[in-house]
Amino acid sequence: METNKKIAIIIGAGPAGLTAAHEILKQNTGIHPIILEESNEIGGISRTVKYNNHRIDIGGHRFFSKDDKVMDWWMNLMPVQGAPSKDDILLNKQKDLVSGGPNPETEDRVMLIRERVSRIFYLRKFFDYPISLKLQTFTNMGLFRTIAAGFGYISARFHKREEKSLEDFMINRFGVALYRMFFEDYTEKLWGVHPSKIAADWGAQRIKGLSLKKAVLAAISKIFSSKGNKNGIKQKNVETSLIEQFIYPKLGPGQLWETAAADIQSMGGEVRLNNRVVEVKMQNGKVTSVIVEKNDGQKEEVFGDYFISSMPIKDLVTSIKGTQISSEIKDAADKLPYRDFITVGLLVNKLKIKNKTKIKTVGDIVPDTWIYIQERDVKIGRLQIFNNWSPYLLKNFKDTAWIGLEYFCNEGDNMWNMSDKDFIEFAKKELAKIDIIDEKDVLDQVRIRVKKAYPAYFGTYSKFPQIKEWLDAIPNLYCVGRNGQHRYNNMDHSMLTAMEAVNCITKNISSKDSIWAVNSEEEYHETKK
Repeated sequence: METNKKIAIIIGAGPAGLTAAHEILKQNTGIHPIILEESNEIGGISRTVKYNNHRIDIGGHRFFSKDDKVMDWWMNLMPVQGAPSKDDILLNKQKDLVSGGPNPETEDRVMLIRERVSRIFYLRKFFDYPISLKLQTFTNMGLFRTIAAGFGYISARFHKREEKSLEDFMINRFGVALYRMFFEDYTEKLWGVHPSKIAADWGAQRIKGLSLKKAVLAAISKIFSSKGNKNGIKQKNVETSLIEQFIYPKLGPGQLWETAAADIQSMGGEVRLNNRVVEVKMQNGKVTSVIVEKNDGQKEEVFGDYFISSMPIKDLVTSIKGTQISSEIKDAADKLPYRDFITVGLLVNKLKIKNKTKIKTVGDIVPDTWIYIQERDVKIGRLQIFNNWSPYLLKNFKDTAWIGLEYFCNEGDNMWNMSDKDFIEFAKKELAKIDIIDEKDVLDQVRIRVKKAYPAYFGTYSKFPQIKEWLDAIPNLYCVGRNGQHRYNNMDHSMLTAMEAVNCITKNISSKDSIWAVNSEEEYHETKK
């Protein structure tokens, strides 16, 4: 490294941090990026966990964005198998690889084209997500629920609530009955608090463009488009919750981020694992260095000119030294709420639920990538079926099913503190209770815990604008990514915040508004997870 080069210290080797370093190098900015990652893994919550020749995608990551920069970024890093151009991916006509099995002649560093199928499991039956107006929907709901849903939706169209909470936000778009059936319990499982106590901001950032009306219009549009347009329809103009296809790394999302990290190092950047930032030192109103602690307990001071942080805001504010921080800012940051996450991976001989769709799959397994569990008598929130993300995520995709049971919790609560053995047994019994598996069919099992997976929108979140304003006043500090901005961002949003941060640095733009504008302006609103 040239001694006169400026240095960018990047905290976190997740999508935001890796994108920032990659952009700095790709644009030949003359800046040397150093990524400091506290764990020994690449990808943050977008990593792929390896276990006994199987791979687990933490939370499920669909690679789809309405932003061309992000789509180009992904596909330049990893080519798409069977698709000669980006336009082919954005056309619904590409369906030949959706259910295909592994091709041993194919290179590992490729993206697959996947078909998006996500459904709700409620009343021990499947419902489309988003809710559709198919005959099967009404049959599954029954006469009285259907009538209640219809009147509830009509009422919501004429009597809008003031959107003070997420509950108000959802009722305005679906009506009371559909909200109670399909959103209320699941949302409370996810966040641990009732939707009436969650800020409407969550809806504005995740599902602003989604409503029953748009779901119906999309279904109608699909019928006429498939008949009248031989080339299909471009998904860029479709609400993200309604997309039909996405691309996906052959070996899971972590493969792409591991590839990005390797590229960064080959271009001269540094990726330092097991380097936990414990202190951010300031002098004369600017950040000058960070103190990192390594696995052996040794500490090191790392100096830089620019500091791009994707660490949780709570930890960032606590770690800042050398400047005055008001007690109000300190207290609000320290009490920012998060939701933690547990995944249980189960390898099973077969699933009890049957594929009654028209979608063909290997072994006739249900085609869902994930299933939202709306049942009130279990705590499980979602079920992933890794076979349908990529058959390369498991050793024997033809004869076994590799599934992920997802639970939302708080670090230190009963679920979090339960032993791995006890929690796995608990999870298996829950899935058997709702007739998805038989416990005797389980061949292998593992439990994974993830801290601070979801920044939450209640508690001291109402004071977040003051925290943001204080951080923005530090001229060489840039907050990016999901935890770095305390926003329930998707992967592409996190990448865009990093791109904007690099743009501000290279063009000497003092305002950080463009970084925070990602996923707050209407064109960024999406739902993927």
